[in-house]
Amino acid sequence: MAIDDETRAALREMGLNAYEIDTYLVLVSGGQLTAMDISERANVPYSKMYEVLNSLKEKGWIKSTESRPFKYYPVPPLEATRLTRLRIEDKYVNLENAVVESLQPLYEQRELVERPEMIILRGQQQVLSKLEDVLKKASVEIVVAAPEFAKPVIALAEPLLGGSAIKKSVTIKFMAAGRKGDWAFIKKFGGLGELRIRDHMFGGGIIADGKEAMLFLGEDKPTLVIWSNHVGLVGFAREYFQFLWDSSVNF
Repeated sequence: MAIDDETRAALREMGLNAYEIDTYLVLVSGGQLTAMDISERANVPYSKMYEVLNSLKEKGWIKSTESRPFKYYPVPPLEATRLTRLRIEDKYVNLENAVVESLQPLYEQRELVERPEMIILRGQQQVLSKLEDVLKKASVEIVVAAPEFAKPVIALAEPLLGGSAIKKSVTIKFMAAGRKGDWAFIKKFGGLGELRIRDHMFGGGIIADGKEAMLFLGEDKPTLVIWSNHVGLVGFAREYFQFLWDSSVNF
């Protein structure tokens, strides 16, 4: 079975070596086969065949029958690639956590780089990237004040606000402005705590642990956001949120 160079390169990026790729391709086109049959069709030395087959089984690309003579067959490409993606993501998360937990406290303690007190973020990509950073660092509380014009940004942030980016110890307060029906989609955000709604809100933002704030600037440019860790500005934003929260109603 011949495949183009792009597909072969993609399989290599997913962690398969040349023998494993050729073996999987033979099984995709040939169905259930013995190790000897695979060795002959894939031009893989028989002395290497069981090493290749066991590796593919561990990586989730093939399976085998339970009775002798053992025959091997492919896991559907859609399933195999999804399992591979999950395995790679889990590996990256573990590596990221190890590096951040070890080096971030040292960085913050020694102040190796002067930390800015305010940054203007433009466009969805910048906003979402910074939001992910802010949410991951939160350890106690995240509050969200979402005006109507910020709805597109909040919708895009669903994987962050409702996913594994936020520590389980963090409590989340979410307050939206406008009609309840327009915000029904936030019910599928798995990680949200208490929800409230109000008729109107002048501006809004997201505040983490009372230390960092991302402030939505205005209706004409909903993806123009200010990030700040200025003590006075973040403190004022948190007090403004609490004032609005106290006069809002349950969602």
